[in-house]
Amino acid sequence: MLGWFPGHMNKARRQILEALPEIDVVIEVLDARLPYSSANPMLAELARHKPVLKILSRADLADPERTREWTAFFDAQADTRALAVTTTQARELKRIPKLCHELAGQVRADRDVRVMVMGIPNVGKSTLINGLAGRTIAKTGNEPAVTKRQQKVRIGGRVALTDTPGVLWPKIEDQASAHRLAASGAIRDTAIDYVDVAVVAAAELARRYPEALSARYKLKSLPAYTAHPDADQVDADGPVRVDLLALSGYDGHAILSEIASKRGGLRTGGEVDLHRGAEVLLHELRDGKLGRLTLETPADIPVAPEPEEAPREDGGDDAEPA
Repeated sequence: MLGWFPGHMNKARRQILEALPEIDVVIEVLDARLPYSSANPMLAELARHKPVLKILSRADLADPERTREWTAFFDAQADTRALAVTTTQARELKRIPKLCHELAGQVRADRDVRVMVMGIPNVGKSTLINGLAGRTIAKTGNEPAVTKRQQKVRIGGRVALTDTPGVLWPKIEDQASAHRLAASGAIRDTAIDYVDVAVVAAAELARRYPEALSARYKLKSLPAYTAHPDADQVDADGPVRVDLLALSGYDGHAILSEIASKRGGLRTGGEVDLHRGAEVLLHELRDGKLGRLTLETPADIPVAPEPEEAPREDGGDDAEPA
């Protein structure tokens, strides 16, 4: 369970709540490679009564077939549309104002459709706004939390945008999502152990894209993973840790070791520098050098447990008479 909630993000949450009553449509920017993990459940709760346009950014880095699955998944939801784009390609953004008008419904002729742009850090919100505006309005960067305050801009098509700082939620309960976010760069590299992130990423890539992984690093085999017999033991200071390698079925540690040994991480005496292997894998994954990859599908969304039915005070139908 990852906790990471800087003070400026808490302030941004308050600002979002204050501005939402005047907003017609919410644009939520997601990373097309991980549309579930990059969706902040806190933002969904804040904007639950507003129509939403899901923008799947970095579509040029994502698996096209998986992207089609995700857009169909979102389009099936009430008051929701989805559009996959590369935020640096202005021609791909031209549909956005029209979609905002369609979602907003009837708006007075004398005012713009008011749209709030939301998303976690480093998913391309600022690049999207700059592309829509046709000029540099919002500051961009390759690390989380570049935007620190709300910004407002009027764009073509009678749309007024409000940009918000990237907001992560206080605690990321889903360990698989936390590792996917870290692998994509949405979470700072210091938030989760860097090598651990790369080990899990290697195992997940072996499960989802074995050919791409093997070809990129000239791997002879993708070793299977055998769960440690004590993997399900409760830590003294917390809950059971999910064995993410067991879920993937592949030994990410062994795969990362081989990547390191092939890419300058083999030290004198045969010692392998796993940090070097992690740098190679994560940087190349983020840069799209392994090809167009998506790290999750709608089938990976955890199923919420059914709420337990509270016992009836009268003992229920089967209670014996007094």
